[in-house]
Amino acid sequence: MATLKDAPDRERGASALDAAVGGSYARYALGVLVVVYVFNFVDRQILSILAEEIKRDLGLSDAQIGFLYGTAFAVFYAVFGLPLGKLADVWTRRKLIAVGLSFWSVMTALSGTARSFFQLASYRVGVGVGEASASPAAFSMLSDYFPPRLRATVLAIYSSGVYIGGGVGIFLGGLVVDRWNAAFPPGTAPFGLAGWQAAFFVVGLPGLGMALWVWSLREPVRGQSEGLVAPVEPHPFREFGRELAAVLPGLSLLGLQRVGAGRSGITLNLAVGTAIALVAWLLIRLLGTPAQWVALGIGLYAAFSWGQGLRLRDRATFAMIFRTKALLYGVIGYAFLGFTGYGIGFWAPPFFVRVHHVNLTEVGAILGLTAAVCGWLGVTLGGVVSDALRRYTPNARLWVGIFTASAPVPLAVLLLTAESTAAAYAYNALVSVGASMWIGPAASTVNDLVMPRMRAIASAFYILVITFIGLALGPYGIGRLSDALEISRGFEPGEALRTAMLFALLANALALLFLALAARHLPREEASRLERARAAGEPTR
Repeated sequence: MATLKDAPDRERGASALDAAVGGSYARYALGVLVVVYVFNFVDRQILSILAEEIKRDLGLSDAQIGFLYGTAFAVFYAVFGLPLGKLADVWTRRKLIAVGLSFWSVMTALSGTARSFFQLASYRVGVGVGEASASPAAFSMLSDYFPPRLRATVLAIYSSGVYIGGGVGIFLGGLVVDRWNAAFPPGTAPFGLAGWQAAFFVVGLPGLGMALWVWSLREPVRGQSEGLVAPVEPHPFREFGRELAAVLPGLSLLGLQRVGAGRSGITLNLAVGTAIALVAWLLIRLLGTPAQWVALGIGLYAAFSWGQGLRLRDRATFAMIFRTKALLYGVIGYAFLGFTGYGIGFWAPPFFVRVHHVNLTEVGAILGLTAAVCGWLGVTLGGVVSDALRRYTPNARLWVGIFTASAPVPLAVLLLTAESTAAAYAYNALVSVGASMWIGPAASTVNDLVMPRMRAIASAFYILVITFIGLALGPYGIGRLSDALEISRGFEPGEALRTAMLFALLANALALLFLALAARHLPREEASRLERARAAGEPTR
């Protein structure tokens, strides 16, 4: 039975959606959630423009900077996204987003107090945990606010916050650092803060006010947009606790015992954990940077434990995620696009600083505006085009991903090899449009292939794979290769970074392969969604 305190949320949600799914209130809520995602990526992307300053002040390498932006954030963002995705499926989603926004805003501001690599890494972990609350819940809410025929367009508009926020973060970061350093010569700044530390305060604290706005939203009725209204979960935090225990090393073993994994299941879990630890140890011996491989190993083990437990806790959800080939192939394909997007997107400002010798204010203003405008255009265009083409083929959304994996690559090569700074800026604008078109179609593909009550947890799984392959490996991989070329091969810093970014483009070939495999299965699996759910034990009507 639902609690009394949940009743007003359901009633207000019903009144909003009974009037018209996709009506004026739904559009208003979409606008609010876009702003949330803008805050999400301002706080995440600002590290890119601050990288050179942080690297100098804290004495860090490119690999460590890539770790701070990617792995330190990504592993905990992805892992905590699983239990928070479950909470979004069973609790009030607007409240979850508001609480998460408050938490990651505080962690961003605290990053401005960091005096060491360890402190900054700890706060980045906190930012990742907080931001994990947003997108699974937002994807689920928007899928209920709007009809399925508009889903890719709506999720693309929401996802445009990636580029608006990233652009604003780059612009603000460069502006604050240069203005702060000009106003306060070394040794005269208030509290001894460097420009990059002040920038974290500037972008972090406003999120607390935004959280109050999100709290005021109406909660949509779960599943109403498809006539598949999900029952209310009477014990949402108990379900969240179970899901959280399933991903925390140590507790996950107790969770497996509780759901009946048996001796063989526990043995398998320990064997996989041991294998992951061994591979992490070998990578540390081979490549160094132990924080990268320890964090990633913990994340992979947590993800495996979660999947193993999900198979016993919720067989229907497990089947709809892990036995849907189009979903698995599609998610992996999109993740390799994330590898290129996150990697090149993060290192673009340092690239222009090192290769074209521009100052932070200029690169922040131009790349920030480019990311905001061209990224917004590309991600929105990708959603609109995929929804329009879906009238003719169920694979429309995958075809947009395939286009994104191929068309921007020659432009990216021209961007990275251009002699002229103006030409490089122009190519960067074109790349920003083409390379961002996959995001809305990717999220809608996942939501199309599962039942309404599973959307947030399926979205969390999607984000986990995107994050592990794209965010944890992309920025770090480019940074690590740049360090190797500079130290071992004697490359100049700018040339080392340029070469590493060119090599990263090879990930798009893997994206093409997996998206093509997904296209072979999607039409049949999407058409049989209800039948497959029933066969897995899901009650449908």
